[in-house]
Amino acid sequence: MIVCAGDIEQFSFAHPVGIGLINSAINLTRLALLDKPEFLIFAGTAGSYGEYRPFDIVESRASSNIEICFFEDRCYTPIDNVITSDGINVSHETIVNSSNYITTDSTVGKFFNKHNIGIENMEFFSVMSVGKEFDIPCGGIFVVTNYCGPDAHKEFKRNHRKAMRLLNEYIYEKYPGLKGMSEKDNS
Repeated sequence: MIVCAGDIEQFSFAHPVGIGLINSAINLTRLALLDKPEFLIFAGTAGSYGEYRPFDIVESRASSNIEICFFEDRCYTPIDNVITSDGINVSHETIVNSSNYITTDSTVGKFFNKHNIGIENMEFFSVMSVGKEFDIPCGGIFVVTNYCGPDAHKEFKRNHRKAMRLLNEYIYEKYPGLKGMSEKDNS
């Protein structure tokens, strides 16, 4: 099953699960309870902490939920903050950080890159968490729309349309059987 956030990030071959950590977790859990998929692939956009450039395509099967205070020793968490999934091969491995907030401070990228966390996407940690809970192999395919910095939102808006087209083309090339599928046909 291929899933996406929805709203302005929808694909004909993907089930929208909602924007952010909470909505995506609730809606994806509902989907998994009704008809557990054999695998989950999340398709969406991401911001770069500096290693990747806009319009790069990044595949991953690892996600984190880390706030900058963690790297500054100003907070801690009793839960696992990095999840990795087996069973889905990807062409390049980088960790995708998820938060309900978009990073606008370009200086924090160095902390994330040091730990092989290259991009951020709001939903991927939820997708990985649901996959882990239901023992479903997971992966993600992302297109970078912007750098994480003060102009993140402007860059995102400027690059979004082209990025979505590139991601759509990439996925159709990787999974040629998806052409012509509707959301109901994809599982």
